[in-house]
Amino acid sequence: MSDGPWIWAAFTVAAAAAQTARNAAQRQLTRTLGTVGATHVRFLYGLPFALVFLAGIVLVTGTVPPRPPAVFFLFVTSGALTQIGATAMMLAAMGERSFLAVIAYTKTEPVQVALFGLLVLGDTVTLPMAAAIAIATAGVVLMSVKPGQAGGGGGMRPMLLGLGSAALFALSAIGFRGAILSLGADFLTAATTTLCVGLTIQAVLLSLYLALRDRAVMVAVLRAWRPSLVAGFMGALASQFWFLSFALTSAANVRTLALVEVLFAQAVSRFAFKQRTTVRELLGIALIVGGVVLLLWGQ
Repeated sequence: MSDGPWIWAAFTVAAAAAQTARNAAQRQLTRTLGTVGATHVRFLYGLPFALVFLAGIVLVTGTVPPRPPAVFFLFVTSGALTQIGATAMMLAAMGERSFLAVIAYTKTEPVQVALFGLLVLGDTVTLPMAAAIAIATAGVVLMSVKPGQAGGGGGMRPMLLGLGSAALFALSAIGFRGAILSLGADFLTAATTTLCVGLTIQAVLLSLYLALRDRAVMVAVLRAWRPSLVAGFMGALASQFWFLSFALTSAANVRTLALVEVLFAQAVSRFAFKQRTTVRELLGIALIVGGVVLLLWGQ
């Protein structure tokens, strides 16, 4: 399952850019739909686009999606459920801290991904990779943990939500990579098939939950279809690129390079939300870039 040593890196950077746009769109929707409603938008409105992606691959390549083995459903369900929880926790944290700070908290994920990947999938962690993860993670910690904010002023709750979100995103990455690998198909078909099944599980479960527990939010989600289409499309596009990357290399590689999202989030934070960049954040960005460069050099 490989189409060149660098294609996974291109997919990852594209995924990070699309995810930044999706996060910004979801953050706006949280104000009107609430955390669960904005989380649901990502899945409900992303599913149709994922199905279009799969149909396009089938039409162009003539490849039929493979029949999944039983272990595929175990992996994809675990990935789908942990991603729901991770997204909800991330959006809840964004309601209490700056857009950039929350993104930084969630980017402690590579350390956890490397550990889970080693334990669950047997993905190896080389010395240069471990160093790259450590340097880049130090960068996000430097950006997000500011003096006087961790212990009070509402700093602890969003920090714990962000770190918890990172842990669930790590488990989600391992679940989806495991599902993709279990299909044994070409990377395009395996990744897109997994995406469609995962989004179907997520859309159905959250629709049922809202229909039973909070119909008003479900109605609001359906009424807000215009802005939700943007978030759904960007979410599906980001996931498509993430899954293609997972099909080609370890989740630890992907999630470490994905720290470039902090650079994109920095731009959104500065220009869209008018939040200023501090010297501490600039130093953190320098460490992130250094870690990413080391990771790519080690490949």
